[in-house]
Amino acid sequence: MVLGMAEPLSETQQAAWRAFVESSWALHNRLEDDLRADTGLSMADYHVLVVLSEASEHRLRMGELAGRLVFSPSRCTYQITTMVKRGLVRKQSCSDDGRGQEAVLTDAGLAALTAAAPLHLATVRETFIDDLDDAELATITRVFGRLGPRLRTQPLAV
Repeated sequence: MVLGMAEPLSETQQAAWRAFVESSWALHNRLEDDLRADTGLSMADYHVLVVLSEASEHRLRMGELAGRLVFSPSRCTYQITTMVKRGLVRKQSCSDDGRGQEAVLTDAGLAALTAAAPLHLATVRETFIDDLDDAELATITRVFGRLGPRLRTQPLAV
């Protein structure tokens, strides 16, 4: 990142940026609040459970999990540690080389995800999906499908 004076945003750019930031924060807060109230899970918990449920044998190396979650390694370790204490996941040595650690979805974690998914889906639909038409959804997919990979290749702050 180059420090210094950046070119000011145009009025249109500023309006788009502010609408995105304020709405995305409000959306995330609503999703987080509803998920916690309905299930006791945080959005980070839910995301971990989803990613592990989709992984082969419901397990991933910690580094790969951090990358998929877009978490720093230390944040991923902290998140998994809190989930281990609640029995949602377990950590174990990698079976192929024994040096690394894997996060493994437990039966309790899978049950928590299965119970939470329909409740979370209802909030996602109510607060996001059902208010957008097909063209808007396509635009969101196109924009973030392009931005996401570039943003994920940048180093995360630890």
